[in-house]
Amino acid sequence: MQRPSPDEIRRQAAALGSWFHNIDLGGVQTAPEHFLGDYPAIKWRRFAHAIPADLSGRTVLDIGCNGGFYSLEMKRRGAARVLGVDHDEDYLRQARFAAEVTGLDIEFQQLSVYDVGALAERFDLVLFLGVLYHLRHPLLALDLLREHVVGDLLVCQSMQRGDPGEEPIEEDYPFTETGVFERPTFPRLSFIEHRYAGDCTNWWVPNRACTRAMLRSAGFAIDSNPEEEVYVCRPVPLQSDIGAVYRAAPQRRSLKGVAA
Repeated sequence: MQRPSPDEIRRQAAALGSWFHNIDLGGVQTAPEHFLGDYPAIKWRRFAHAIPADLSGRTVLDIGCNGGFYSLEMKRRGAARVLGVDHDEDYLRQARFAAEVTGLDIEFQQLSVYDVGALAERFDLVLFLGVLYHLRHPLLALDLLREHVVGDLLVCQSMQRGDPGEEPIEEDYPFTETGVFERPTFPRLSFIEHRYAGDCTNWWVPNRACTRAMLRSAGFAIDSNPEEEVYVCRPVPLQSDIGAVYRAAPQRRSLKGVAA
């Protein structure tokens, strides 16, 4: 199929509404006036080295895929299958258009992060970029990712504010201990009642210690922190038996012992 002309790409991209992802589609930028610059490419360049350059034979789930920038990058690295999900159908239309123009075979599906269990599948690599702080229930989301979809690697990115430091935290504190909560490096998740940066979907902003603590609590070991807001993690045994509210259903077996 012949690629549309730049003018036609520009026309169709504009018809899809305002883009948050600035994607280069045959020389046409989808969000050239982005307030963060060439975003998310400028972010991606700072942690691209932390993700395998060759994803041949691997499956990728891109949660909160938006306009599809990261889904496109994963397919360019040779992933056997890339599934991008988002709750916003407008973003999904943009992502499908970007995949069509670039000629990359990527699946897109409307799905909330809270419903990832419905996929009934684990992926070799799960991207969870720029989503955590938009959720009213961020720790639940992390629990569900580990319980249902993360196979080998999770790459998590969240906006962070507050003190960037981290110091050892005791396993327990007496009820009379209050000073620890005043430390700027104590894990802290700030709640936004109304809006931040003009966005009413910015609900929570963690400091660095909190992001790391939440990942550990949800059952992830942090392999690396290649960019200040990006964490490459692997699933590990949970610290407690509490886990996700919605547990993965045990695999059913037929009478012949074959998985049903």
